[in-house]
Amino acid sequence: MFKNKKSYRDSIVKINKKKAPRTGFAKFLYGFFVLTVWSIILLIPLIIYYAYDLPDISNIERENARSTMMIMDRSGDTVATYGDVYGQWLNYTEIPPQLIEAVIATEDRRFFDHWGIDFRGLMRAIFNNVTAGQMVQGGSTISQQLAKNLYLNSNKTLKRKIQELLLSFWLEMKLDKQEILTIYLNRAYFGSGAYGIDAASRTIFGHSARKLTLTESAMLAGILKGPAFYSPLRDVERAYKRTAVVLDNMVAVGNINHATAEIAKSRNVKIMDAAAGGDVRYFTDWIVEQIPELIGVVNEPIIIHTTFVPKMQHMAANSVRQILRRQEKFQDSQAALVSMDLDGAVRALIGGRDYNESQFNRAVQAQRQPGSAFKLFVYLAALEAGLGPDTVMRDSPIILDKWSPKNYGNNYIGEVTLEQAFTKSINTVAVKLSERINRNAVIEMAKRMGIISPITEEPSLALGTSEVNLLELTSAYAVVARGGIKTIPYGIVEIQNSAGQILYRHMPGPDQRILDEKVAETMQKMLENVVANGTARAAKMDFPVAGKTGTTQNYKDALFVGYTKDMINGVWVGKDDSTPMQGVTGGGTPAHIWKNFMIRVSLDRNDATLETPNVRPRPRPNQ
Repeated sequence: MFKNKKSYRDSIVKINKKKAPRTGFAKFLYGFFVLTVWSIILLIPLIIYYAYDLPDISNIERENARSTMMIMDRSGDTVATYGDVYGQWLNYTEIPPQLIEAVIATEDRRFFDHWGIDFRGLMRAIFNNVTAGQMVQGGSTISQQLAKNLYLNSNKTLKRKIQELLLSFWLEMKLDKQEILTIYLNRAYFGSGAYGIDAASRTIFGHSARKLTLTESAMLAGILKGPAFYSPLRDVERAYKRTAVVLDNMVAVGNINHATAEIAKSRNVKIMDAAAGGDVRYFTDWIVEQIPELIGVVNEPIIIHTTFVPKMQHMAANSVRQILRRQEKFQDSQAALVSMDLDGAVRALIGGRDYNESQFNRAVQAQRQPGSAFKLFVYLAALEAGLGPDTVMRDSPIILDKWSPKNYGNNYIGEVTLEQAFTKSINTVAVKLSERINRNAVIEMAKRMGIISPITEEPSLALGTSEVNLLELTSAYAVVARGGIKTIPYGIVEIQNSAGQILYRHMPGPDQRILDEKVAETMQKMLENVVANGTARAAKMDFPVAGKTGTTQNYKDALFVGYTKDMINGVWVGKDDSTPMQGVTGGGTPAHIWKNFMIRVSLDRNDATLETPNVRPRPRPNQ
């Protein structure tokens, strides 16, 4: 059968080779092939499902939409109008090259190389975010941003994200890169009601976008990341810092050299004064900034019905200015005031002492330490854990991780009840209480009450060392005022287009209890005692008031949040550069501003002051 032994051995080897098992690499290739095939099979119906109700992009409007936003108060009267009234549509050749380079270097460096999705940039963003433990970098391309701005809302859902990816692919197939960039720059939102680069340039710099300098171009490109945060109309210093980042990005990709970037950084640009409108604009600007999140980009005239009460806004503004002007030491200090219905409807919003001098909204944009006002969450967590107002603890020195809290005046009084410690705002007891019930319980309570700002777990937690904004802090206190019902602040009631179609409506839903009613009632009495006998006595009125003061280290921040049966107000006083004030405490200036405002509201007189007799108008006697 076989001619020799060698032929026999060769045959055996061939047979064994045929039966040899697959190597690890072969298995990998086979598995990868099978996975790819099934992924495609499963992906096709998924794409069809999400593509079913995609908007039609066959006719992309090239003309700049003359969108107008009318802001209405609670009574239905117009209080402000916004719109891209100055903007012109610029063709690609009319857009300054340095602006295009600045935007691409900062927003999408591989714009001219990808097909709508930059997978390399997406992976890099994911890696950087995971490494940092928080969201520090986005992965959206300019095509994706345009798809979202033109056709989609900002809901953070899987469907919206997949549709955004599909639309970005379709935009890339329908348009060339220059067309995509042209539409994007003419439609992007730059804050202060300005849509498009020409509207933004005229609003911020006072001239057409055709004349933008390198520094101005970098500043506009920097605004795109966060119009409410990086606009020079809000915060000039922050805008310049962001401009420097953009210029560094341009150097990194080779658009300009280092020397050119340094010269551009050193140049000042002319920033236009805020549009007329007075302190009402603090509220209306806050409203306008929310529109893209609620209904997407505005391409038609809309009417926004709000919770705003103009009379209270003017009372609040005058209350702030009158108290700050009393003493010379407040010349470089700022103040913010939030006034809400107990359900979270914002009546008035003051972001600073003068809108025409500074448009930065310290009520919603400034993150500052709340000081002892944060103790609300410590004591609520303690009450929930079974402790009570009569629970006794010792006011004495304590050292935690080489840190020791100090009381105001550096005094210690020994054994006190929790109610006494809260009324006098004793720091040592608050820290001991936080350690006793567990710091994480305090953090969980603060988040449940509506604090969305990051809270750091550290020994000084109980003394309010984590930064929050005044609006979220005020709404957290409203939960207690409502007997433990969750409270989310809001200012928009309804948004309509010019045809009367409802685009958005505030739907609060059923009440959600987040505090036991007894716990809320106990805390209510403790807050009333703070005003009656404690650190907030300056806020006493001829009707019941509950509230809490807050003062941070070295008098950098002073706060008072107080409420009555039908409204709640939060007040903050401090300096923008966080330098110390001269002995200003929460029970001083903020409480005086709060009371000044409440006197005006209760008497329905904007000329009323702390010196005005608290006498209500009497009906005219019968003749």
